[in-house]
Amino acid sequence: MKALLDFVPLIIFFYLYKTVEPDDTQHPLLQLIGSAGGVDNNNILVATTGLIISMLVVYGTLFVMQKFRLDKQQWIVLFMTVIFGGITLMLSDDFYIRLKAAILNLVFAGAFLLSPFFGKERKPLIQRLFGPIFNLTEKGWKNLNFAWAAMFVVMACLHIFFAFIWMNGKYWGEFTAFGDMIVMFSFIIIQFIVLRKHFKSPEA
Repeated sequence: MKALLDFVPLIIFFYLYKTVEPDDTQHPLLQLIGSAGGVDNNNILVATTGLIISMLVVYGTLFVMQKFRLDKQQWIVLFMTVIFGGITLMLSDDFYIRLKAAILNLVFAGAFLLSPFFGKERKPLIQRLFGPIFNLTEKGWKNLNFAWAAMFVVMACLHIFFAFIWMNGKYWGEFTAFGDMIVMFSFIIIQFIVLRKHFKSPEA
């Protein structure tokens, strides 16, 4: 249930991005926030408004469901969405919401790289997450941690590529809503296939 809720804002964002006309300055969501809209990017502005509102509703629901707390990752995603989305709406410039996903992935990459230097046990972040599942050596955990950091760097580069380089961002909405999830799930599947011999026994 919680995992499904995380996808609701993305689905709303993609739907609005694809169905709103770029020159529609009279959309109800723009009027709701008192925005005059932009010239030819109102589909992104409306989608960003829908994203922020749905994120606040979904994460507010999760906050209650999780006994009045959010995970660090959830706070980061919510904070960056509201900040970059808010700047986008205030300036009517979609550059900032396009940039958000790339920066968010770089933040996660940095978290993995710096994780061995923080915390009581000074363990890589990936070991804290998958320690109950895999049985790896210290070097193995470090390599896997670097692999996850590299994956997030690649994801950031892909977001920049689709947002600013390839076909002037024509397919940025599609990649933002679905592409990065495909990359993430593909990486996880490959990881489990490669490390299948290192699963801990059921007894452990």
